[in-house]
Amino acid sequence: MTNRKFLDKAEQLKQPLIETVLTCEGSDRVMKDGDEIVFDMGKHCVGYPEIRLSSVGHHPDAPLLMSVQFAEIAKELEQDTGSYRGWISPSWIQEERVHVDVIPGTVSFSRRYSFRYIKIRVINVSDNYSVRVDGIRVKTVSSADRTKLIPSGLSGKDKLLDDISVNTLHACMQEVFEDGPKRDRRMWLGDLRLEALADYVTFRNADLVKRCLYLFAGTTLEEGRLANNLFLYPEVECDFQTMFDYTLFYINTLWDYYRETGDRETLEELEPVCVRQYEILRDCFDENGLIDLNKAGNIFVDWNFELDKTACGQAIYVYALKDLLKMERELGKETGELEAEIRNKETAAQTMYDPEKGLYVSGEKKQVSVASQMWMVLAGIASGDRAGEILMRVLGESEAVALNSPYAYHFLIQALLDAGLKDEAYQRMVSYWGAMADQGADTFWEIFNPDDPYFSPYGGIVVHSFCHAWSCTPAYFLRKYFS
Repeated sequence: MTNRKFLDKAEQLKQPLIETVLTCEGSDRVMKDGDEIVFDMGKHCVGYPEIRLSSVGHHPDAPLLMSVQFAEIAKELEQDTGSYRGWISPSWIQEERVHVDVIPGTVSFSRRYSFRYIKIRVINVSDNYSVRVDGIRVKTVSSADRTKLIPSGLSGKDKLLDDISVNTLHACMQEVFEDGPKRDRRMWLGDLRLEALADYVTFRNADLVKRCLYLFAGTTLEEGRLANNLFLYPEVECDFQTMFDYTLFYINTLWDYYRETGDRETLEELEPVCVRQYEILRDCFDENGLIDLNKAGNIFVDWNFELDKTACGQAIYVYALKDLLKMERELGKETGELEAEIRNKETAAQTMYDPEKGLYVSGEKKQVSVASQMWMVLAGIASGDRAGEILMRVLGESEAVALNSPYAYHFLIQALLDAGLKDEAYQRMVSYWGAMADQGADTFWEIFNPDDPYFSPYGGIVVHSFCHAWSCTPAYFLRKYFS
């Protein structure tokens, strides 16, 4: 379903990309068949590279055939890209084979790349000459204006984490808030929510948030259901996939936007979109008020194949509806039905509490996980002293299913803050994101398990996003709670 009015508004909010130029010196090394060289741009960049080449020896009498691989971290360059057999398409691997007919000359790439490192390998060159890389130039692009970045006032490790967060967000702010400039290079609702929070305390580009809200509202699935992500080209189109939690987070994202901007016109215009998501998803529960996973479908929560998401889904529904309730009250709407729905689902959620364990359990196997506890706290289902107690208890439980992604860790940190455990929240934030910084990250990663830093749910890190939107929120926490 297409709402042309909303898409036209989104188009009016489209912003020009700000271009900067980053250069890297070349090398005196001359190369023949099989030789390769790696260049470090000095920092992560998103944009369009150019490689300047010259020849040594006789006049080039045959084309140069070379491969060029772009990598966000150095470890990507160690991988055999030809052996990748994961379930994400290998077409995302940032590698090109290039024929160069005229040397000296410049090879320009029309495709946008996300990288810090460039590996150039000579595949074939004539016996009569060798090739040399004289320099690299990258036209970087972002819609984030660094001249408008709010100073953090931070120092030491806090400033380092803030700087990396800002770099991550800057790279992902393109025509929309992308999830990752390497892959998937499109807008996902879960990422949008966290990017917007970080943006409000850094670049304050609320119009980009507004554009994204209208884009999602402008193209929906059957019956007005929001997809979990959108494509922009050749025209705006929603993906066929949905995720229960991502759909609901549109409500929270709009409410966050209103609280930040006071833009009542946008709130009034997009509130029906939020109500429609509630109308669709309230049918995903059984007669006891418990979520039915067969009806709810895919729930993301975290990149963790072991995680039972029943309790999380129940809590996220309540969490989103509480912001919808605030929205309806702000607009003077009748809220009796919504209040009753929240009470019903909260009451049902309490049946998931195991008094012997002192924790919430999920699914038929009564699984204990960190994610279940943090979402019960975030939804206010576990509140007061019990909120802090269950979080500390599960974090000390070695058998509890842990978290795998910065996305999930964001909500753990927020839950700890909501429970009044500010010191614990700070220590865990610095420990988790700081471990990525210790690995040399200058942007934060899509997936990170400190015990297995290069864990991949995809079957190989060559398709990993090592600059990913949902990992940018240390800047949000540091500036809002710890500055």
